[in-house]
Amino acid sequence: MKKRTVTLVVCAAFALSACQSQPVSQSVVDRNAEFGCVAGTVGGAIVGGLIGSTIGAGTGQIAAIGGGIGIGGVVGNRLSCR
Repeated sequence: MKKRTVTLVVCAAFALSACQSQPVSQSVVDRNAEFGCVAGTVGGAIVGGLIGSTIGAGTGQIAAIGGGIGIGGVVGNRLSCR
């Protein structure tokens, strides 16, 4: 029983060590963070514009879409650029 347990533990350790990620440079981390920030801002603006398009009619709807884009962009930026 002990031999079987030791074998399972060793196999699990090897399996987990294979999942270890390689170290990345700081420039890659910075680029990924910048992409996430831009994606959050644009995504928030799109969602805000879609929500704004459901409000009002005529010129009021245009104002609601513009406000939704602005507010959605700010919210998306705040959530993704920390």
